[in-house]
Amino acid sequence: MLFQEEQFILIIIAGTALLLLLGVFMVSFMLMYQKKQNKNLLERENLKASFKQEMLKTQIEIQEQTLNDISREIHDNITQVLSFVKLNLGLLNNSLDDEKKARVNENRELVSQTINDLRHLSKSMSFEHISSQGLIKTLETETERLTRSGIINVIFNVEGDVYSLGEQRELVIFRIFQEAVNNTLKYAKAANLKIGLYYTAQMFNLLIEDDGAGFNTEKVDNKGGSGLRNIENRAALVGADVIIASSPGKGCQIKLSFNPLVQQIYANGTHSNSLS
Repeated sequence: MLFQEEQFILIIIAGTALLLLLGVFMVSFMLMYQKKQNKNLLERENLKASFKQEMLKTQIEIQEQTLNDISREIHDNITQVLSFVKLNLGLLNNSLDDEKKARVNENRELVSQTINDLRHLSKSMSFEHISSQGLIKTLETETERLTRSGIINVIFNVEGDVYSLGEQRELVIFRIFQEAVNNTLKYAKAANLKIGLYYTAQMFNLLIEDDGAGFNTEKVDNKGGSGLRNIENRAALVGADVIIASSPGKGCQIKLSFNPLVQQIYANGTHSNSLS
C-alpha cells in the first residue's frame, strides 16, 4: 500500500513537472514567435523607409540635374544670343538720329538688365556655384537681390558660430529657401520676409517667416500645397524636422531643424555627386 502511494506521488510529481516544462516551452515559443514577428515588422518598416528615402533622393537628383541643365542652357546659349543682340543694337546706333538713338539705348539697357538677371538666375540654379559660394554667401546674395527688386523687404540674420553643414545639405537648405520664397511671392502678398540661420553645437535651425496673407495648413490647394510638399520632402532627405505654421491673416512661418552631429544621408557618402 505504501509502495502504491509512493508511485502515485511520483506520478503526480512527474506530471506536474511535465506540465511545467510544457508551460515553459509554450511561453518560450510564444516569446520567440512574437520576437520574430516584431523583427519582421521592423524589417518591413525599415525597407519601406529606405524605399521612400531612395525615391525622395531620386526625385531630388532629377530636379537638380534638370536645374543644372537649364542653368547651362541659359549661361551658354541664351545670354550669348542676347549679348549678340546688344552688340548689334550698338552698331545700329551709329547710323541713327538722336531720337532713335535714345530709343535704341533704352532697349540696350533692357537687354543688359535681362542678361544680368538671366546670369543671376543661372547661378542660383547651379550646384557648382552654390557649392563654391557656400550657404551664407548665397543666401546673402539672394536676399539682397530680393530687397533691391522692391518686391519685398528681406531681413537676413545669422546667429552663432557658423560651420559647414556639408555641401549637399546646404544645397538642400538653399532649395528649401527658394521654394519658400517662391511661395511667399506667388501667394502671400507679404511686405516683409525674415530669414534666420541659427547655429549651435547641437542644433541648426533655419527660420523663414513672412507677414503675408497666411493660409489654413489643413486646407491647402494643389498649387500652394506642392511647394509645401517639396519643402517637406527635401527636409526629409537630410533627416531634418520641418514645421510649417500659418493661419489666415497671420503670415507663414517655416522652421527647419536638425542635429548636425547626427550622421545623415549625405555625411556617410550614400549620396552621390550626381547633383553636380
